[in-house]
Amino acid sequence: MSETSSQLKVLSIDIGGSHIKATVLDSKGALLMEYSKVETPQPANPDNVVKAIKKLAKLFSGYNKISVGFPGYVRDSIVKTAPNLDNEAWKNFNLGKKLEEELGYPARVVNDADMQGLGVVSGKGLELVLTLGTGFGTAVLLDGKLLPHLEIGQSPITRHNTYDAYIGDKAFDAEGKKKWNERMEKVLKVLKTLFNYDYLYIGGGNARELTFKLDKNVKLVTNQDGIKGGARLWADEKTPTPVVPSSTIK
Repeated sequence: MSETSSQLKVLSIDIGGSHIKATVLDSKGALLMEYSKVETPQPANPDNVVKAIKKLAKLFSGYNKISVGFPGYVRDSIVKTAPNLDNEAWKNFNLGKKLEEELGYPARVVNDADMQGLGVVSGKGLELVLTLGTGFGTAVLLDGKLLPHLEIGQSPITRHNTYDAYIGDKAFDAEGKKKWNERMEKVLKVLKTLFNYDYLYIGGGNARELTFKLDKNVKLVTNQDGIKGGARLWADEKTPTPVVPSSTIK
């Protein structure tokens, strides 16, 4: 008897600038195991990050798919840019294929904001998702479906600053909370005019630092909410079979 999508169990991984987090989800995104995390290694190159993921994966069992949210531009599970990690080392690195080889199960990799978007949106209308952390992540979804990823964080917001530089962690530390919030108000006004979204979701570690009043169609979400998007990456999957006969994590 073949397995169905209801039997999917997804190891969902979120790679961040400071930590790599993971859990196991069922096909609807419900947690089957508690979250665990390890520190993001330095330098955060492919070899070190994959080793950290393997260490984290040892804490989990029973999964048959792998989903990864990665902080950069990703196409077909291949990393193109990683501006807040070891950028040059990641260029054209097939992280999905590498994890399949190392962990023994099919893997899909998308931008971290895209994965968070899949986990938090209502699925109605045009929805924008922002992640505020080491850098500035964005995802755009229409009726619950991801639109092509835009690396807005690497685009200019002032003559001398990209969004990443303007409102990322370094800017928060250098300018202080009050000034950072002033910058965030400016950014949200720009994005509201640019996208004319129906709903806006704001997540990431610095979302809790926002102090000004948000519009009624703006919602704060957690990283835990976002990692649930890992299940939706496999919504079309019906037969979760391993790439190799069994996992050979070493």
